[in-house]
Amino acid sequence: MKTIVITGASDGIGAAASRRLVERGHRVVLVGRSAEKTAALAAELRMPHHVADFADFTQVRRLADELLTAYPRIDVLANNAGGIFGPRRLTVDGNEQTLQVNHLAPFLLTNLLRERLVESAASVVQTSSAAARLFSRFDLDDLQGERRYSGQRAYGNAKLANILFTRELQHRWGSDGVAAVAFHPGVVATRFAADVPGPFRFLYHNPLARRLLSTTDEGGARLVFLADGSPGVDWLPGGYYERDLLTRSHRLATDEEVAAELWRRSADLVGI
Repeated sequence: MKTIVITGASDGIGAAASRRLVERGHRVVLVGRSAEKTAALAAELRMPHHVADFADFTQVRRLADELLTAYPRIDVLANNAGGIFGPRRLTVDGNEQTLQVNHLAPFLLTNLLRERLVESAASVVQTSSAAARLFSRFDLDDLQGERRYSGQRAYGNAKLANILFTRELQHRWGSDGVAAVAFHPGVVATRFAADVPGPFRFLYHNPLARRLLSTTDEGGARLVFLADGSPGVDWLPGGYYERDLLTRSHRLATDEEVAAELWRRSADLVGI
């Protein structure tokens, strides 16, 4: 039995993956933004839960403290929380919302849990997206989208940041026993992108287009494949997966210098 922490667990693929992993006999620690939804799923599954809004670093730090206190082992950290947003907004921490929720907050949480993850020889699973390849216009000097911003570009950039973070995490912590991996869950039929104009909203909310989308169960199964699997046996540490297969993403996704510089700038932004 593994202890598996899943953020963004109260809905969508996080909830679907949680149900499957519990069925397989694992202890799943549910983390969600909505106290009501997270508590309801926790009651259904009879699993522990925690509440944190990733748009607030204070809540992320509190979450890390709670996890370290409650769980002597963390076998898998699934950084699944995320979202795409409309107009450019800043969080209470002064960061562009898409960047913080999708990348900076999980970067902070992972680093705060470092010692426990190393002790547990844990896997860190990052929910990324094919949007990294399709929509990213990545610029290390404009991470906050101050010069050029659109909701879909910010999301693509953040999802590319997930992959770069995965590669650098593997580079820095792999020798300590931590294994990192990123994946695309598929284009899943959820309420995702409801407030964002453009192709994302059309794809996710047009009745005809939605017929082509994957179900939340199918998306959740992608997360289960990695969380339940063994690094080095079922999947390659440092890799990026689509449809449970190792694949390529954006041309910058394998750039070691970009990955290292993103880590340094992210550390500055989160204050570690």
